[in-house]
Amino acid sequence: MQWIVLSLLSAVVLGIYGLAKKAAVHENAVPPVLLLNVATAALLYLPVIAVSWLRPSWLGGSGFFVEAIPVQYHALLFCKSGLVGASWILAFYALKHLPISIADPIRATSPFWTVLIASTFFAERPSPVQWLGILVILTAFFAFSRVGSQEGIHFSNNRWVTMMIGATLLGAISALYDKFLLQRMCLTPATVQAWFSIYLVLAMFPLATHWYVKDRHAKPFEFRWSIPCIAITLLISDFLYFQAVSDPQAMIAIVSPIRRTSVVIAFLYGVLRLSEKNWRAKAMCIAVMLIGVYLVCWQPSLAS
Repeated sequence: MQWIVLSLLSAVVLGIYGLAKKAAVHENAVPPVLLLNVATAALLYLPVIAVSWLRPSWLGGSGFFVEAIPVQYHALLFCKSGLVGASWILAFYALKHLPISIADPIRATSPFWTVLIASTFFAERPSPVQWLGILVILTAFFAFSRVGSQEGIHFSNNRWVTMMIGATLLGAISALYDKFLLQRMCLTPATVQAWFSIYLVLAMFPLATHWYVKDRHAKPFEFRWSIPCIAITLLISDFLYFQAVSDPQAMIAIVSPIRRTSVVIAFLYGVLRLSEKNWRAKAMCIAVMLIGVYLVCWQPSLAS
C-alpha cells in the first residue's frame, strides 16, 4: 500500500504548507509574500523547463519532463494562473486575519464546492453517497459558524470568512479546470505545474507593484524564510500526491480524503502554539467535516 503512505506524506507536507502560509503573512504585507512565493516556484521550475528543451533525453519518460506546447495552450495555462492567483490572493488575506483553526477547515471544504459546481454547470449528478457527504459538510460548516461566533467571527458578515469561501470556490473551479487541461487537452502534470508557476509571477506582479507604490510604508514587509517554504512544501506535497494517484492500485476516493486530513496539523498548531480557543468544539466540527469530505470523494460524479 505504498500509495497510502505517499498520500499520508502528502497530507503532512500540505499541513506544513498551511503553517508556512500563516507564519509568512502574520503581521506582514501580503502582496510581496505572494510574489516571492510564486517566484520561488518559478525559479525551481525554470531549470526543469530548460533541461526539457535542451536535453529532452535526460528527463524523457520521467514525471518531470515538460512538453513543448503550442501558443494557444500557453494561453490556457495563463488563464489557470489568473484563476489560481485570484484564489491565493483571497486566501492569504483571509488567513492573515482569521484563526488558522477556522481558516484551514473552511479551505478543506473544496470537494464540496467541486461537486456542487460540477452538478450545477456540467450536468453531472452526484451519487446518493455524495449528497449525504454534502449534507454532512454543510452541517459541519454551520456548526463552525456557531463556534466562530463565540470568538466574535460571524460567518454571515465577516469579510475574511467571505474571502476564504471565495478562495475555496475559485480553488474548486481550478480543480475542474485542471481536469479539462489534463484529460481534454492531454497535458502532463509537469507541463501544467511548470508553466502555470511561471505565469503566476506575472499574475502577482501588478498587486505587488501597487503595494510598493502605494502601501509599502503603511504596510511594511519583512522577509521570512517561511515565504520560500510555502512554494517548496506545496511542490513536494503535489509531487507526492501525483505519485500516489499514478499507482494503478490507488483509489482516488481514499487518496483525496487522506490529503484533506492536513487540516488536523493546522488545528493542532493553532491550539498548541497559538492558544486558539474552543478547541474541543472545533475538533468535533473538523471530524464531522472530514467524514463529509470522505463521503463526497467516495464515488465519482456520474454524467447524466
